Amino acid sequence: MCRVFFISLQLTTNTPHLSAKPLIRTLAKVTNKTNSGSGPGDSELIERYLQEQNPEYFTLLYRRYAGKVFAKCISMLGDEALAHDAVQDIFIKVFLNLSRFSAQSSFSTWLYSITYNFCIDLIRKKKKIPVLLADDVGRIGDEPEVDVPDSVLLEMKQDRLEKVLQEMPEGDRIILLMKYMDDMSIKDIADFFNKTESAIKMQIMRAKQKAQQIYDSLYATDPLVS
Repeated sequence: MCRVFFISLQLTTNTPHLSAKPLIRTLAKVTNKTNSGSGPGDSELIERYLQEQNPEYFTLLYRRYAGKVFAKCISMLGDEALAHDAVQDIFIKVFLNLSRFSAQSSFSTWLYSITYNFCIDLIRKKKKIPVLLADDVGRIGDEPEVDVPDSVLLEMKQDRLEKVLQEMPEGDRIILLMKYMDDMSIKDIADFFNKTESAIKMQIMRAKQKAQQIYDSLYATDPLVS
């Protein structure tokens, strides 16, 4: 019943951006505000839906976030058809668990956490191996690490940035998307992975180093900035 509802929802809402066009416009920080544009905020829509059971309130949430969820899915999964299916399954999961949403965090944070978890599970099942953070995360040594400036990522040309991300291990790619695309705090990322904040900081540093190494191997003779 839920799946039929979401198929109908996708056909009638004309949700933008659900295409295979480049969806990672930049890794520059994006602020996902709870109430995007005019109209009732996310928490208000959820409260109204739970009280009145009017599907229009959930439809508004879907219209507001489906494109963003699709962008995250395709950036992690790399397959348009798989990303489309993932969006539908993610919003079914959200729909069925909406009463469990706690207003202590923003709806977008809760939604993106579900999105990452869902895509991570798909990657694990597809590859049949543990995936995500590098094996040494959480076991940080005393050796000095050279931090890579954020500008190394932010100043890459879009097409090259997408290529670099595609070449990265899933865990490193996802943690960079969380930090620079979703603007998640170190604490939120640490909570998501059940790691310490120090381990996450180290993993982000190492992921940026890998990104620079991949870029250098692909475009060593070309300028970094656009």
